[in-house]
Amino acid sequence: QVQLVESGGGLVQAGGPLRLSCTASGRPFSSYAMAWFRQAPGKEREFVAGISWSGGYTYYTDSVKGRFTISRDNAKNTVYLQMNSLKPEDTAVYYCKGVIRAAGDSGPKDYWGQGTQVTVSS
Repeated sequence: QVQLVESGGGLVQAGGPLRLSCTASGRPFSSYAMAWFRQAPGKEREFVAGISWSGGYTYYTDSVKGRFTISRDNAKNTVYLQMNSLKPEDTAVYYCKGVIRAAGDSGPKDYWGQGTQVTVSS
């Protein structure tokens, strides 16, 4: 199986930075794309940022554009989300998603991490 594990969440004051990491492990696989989603209590999970396998293409939701940066290190099977100028409305559980073709899978499929809490205080 493929496991995605997020780290780096925590409590930060508004305006501060935080960097999230997501590392994939398990059976051999190829990662086609990675993304970050987030979900606040009582709200639907929403897309935050995505990145292609090469890192050459990145995508952001409008609310984080200019503040967040997604990147990846394929040698480490890790994707990062650098969050700057954080706002209280950024408070949510952040989930890592990977589009991954793993050994034993019929084709690429979505894998999700368990999430990491980010709390931004005012």
